[in-house]
Amino acid sequence: MSERLIHIGAAGRDDSASPTAPPRQARPQWLRIKLATPAEYHKVRKLVDGLSLNTVCQEARCPNIYECWGQHGTATFMILGDTCTRRCGFCAVKSGRPPAGPDPDEPGHVAEAVSSMGLRHAVITSVDRDDLPDGGARHWAAVIAAVHAAEPECAVEVLTPDFRGVPDALDVVLGARPEVFSHNMETVPRMYRKARPGSRYERSLDLLREAARRRDAGDYAGRVKTGIMLGIGERREEIHQVLRDVRDAGVEIMTLGQYLQPTPQHLPVDRWVTPQEFAEHRSFALSLGFAHCESGPLVRSSYHAHEHVGGEAKAAPAPAAGSAAVTAAS
Repeated sequence: MSERLIHIGAAGRDDSASPTAPPRQARPQWLRIKLATPAEYHKVRKLVDGLSLNTVCQEARCPNIYECWGQHGTATFMILGDTCTRRCGFCAVKSGRPPAGPDPDEPGHVAEAVSSMGLRHAVITSVDRDDLPDGGARHWAAVIAAVHAAEPECAVEVLTPDFRGVPDALDVVLGARPEVFSHNMETVPRMYRKARPGSRYERSLDLLREAARRRDAGDYAGRVKTGIMLGIGERREEIHQVLRDVRDAGVEIMTLGQYLQPTPQHLPVDRWVTPQEFAEHRSFALSLGFAHCESGPLVRSSYHAHEHVGGEAKAAPAPAAGSAAVTAAS
């Protein structure tokens, strides 16, 4: 096994400097990792390639790929293709016009990969598919069902898009009974226009609120989760307000991680958030009643995901809402 110290988020794409791009900030010591590619890493990569699967580990250039693939033998599967219909300022996933329709073989391929890897917690995400009438919800349900059929003991965590408010999309996904429903808020409201064009803060919050409402009503037995990234220009008080908003909405699990600029054409890093500040945000989140909060420079949505559902910890009851729950279609 070979190891070397590398800067994360800096490989896999042409990063030649753009004449108009600002200088990229040097990464601090705490954002360096050991590159280790043991046999397990190559085993996962061969399996993913052989089944023609996409993973967010590769497409989003996740800094934890060497740990997850090499040490734990896990991966986060990305369904509905590798081309997103939105162009977010922070995301390394390719954007453009996707091929028409989902791949009908994909549910079976994901299930086969989960079985081959012996997973007991499978994380699945997707690109945005605003070109599809249902936003891809029925394909989501087919993938969840295929994994459950192949591995009944495997917990399925889904990290979905907002479906742009398509009526019944949440019904379809939750009807397939994933053990964790997750949708990322990504950033603070003020940064949405720059970081998430095509998305709306309130729409994402409403989706999470409705999932939590159905859980509390007994219509959904899983957990509800979200995450944000730090370091693109948000302020401390804005971070804390997002934490309050999602806790008030009934979210149980929270993740916070450092934004890393994938290429010079993406949003620049505004600042490097220190491990101490991440620890402070975690303490604040737990004081609000979250059951779990992963907060650190290398944290991503699926980081240590299996640890969030295996214990007995429960979120404190969310404060009473001041208004009636809003449906996902609003």
